[in-house]
Amino acid sequence: MDVDLALLADAATIDASGKLNVLGVFDRIAAAEFPAKHGRVSLVLRFSAGLEDAGKHELAIRLRDPSGGEVVGLNGSIKLGAGPASSGGRVKVPRVLNLDGLVFEEPGPYTFEVLVDGELFTSIPLNLVQNKAPRSQA
Repeated sequence: MDVDLALLADAATIDASGKLNVLGVFDRIAAAEFPAKHGRVSLVLRFSAGLEDAGKHELAIRLRDPSGGEVVGLNGSIKLGAGPASSGGRVKVPRVLNLDGLVFEEPGPYTFEVLVDGELFTSIPLNLVQNKAPRSQA
């Protein structure tokens, strides 16, 4: 199994046919002050799996702050079946996780880690920066 797509977006959905719809891909958030609250982060993942990967797998998402501390930790599972014979049994499985109201305590490099069965499969960087205060007009 692989993660062949991993990104952050303003919004994302999966339609009835399994097609991903993604709006506003980003890897940076600017805030006037910290702690900073962000309205929504959509974590978009697509798993690519073969026949040997069929079955249930444990999935964990960890958001790490600049010092490596855990900001958010989510655990779940994903069940994979075999893909069509025309694809050699491979299947692509999209997933969207909408995280609303995340609070970032300080500027710096944050990282979303995606673990499958306890193994780090991918990480997605997110850089938080502080906007400079506007100069006062005299």
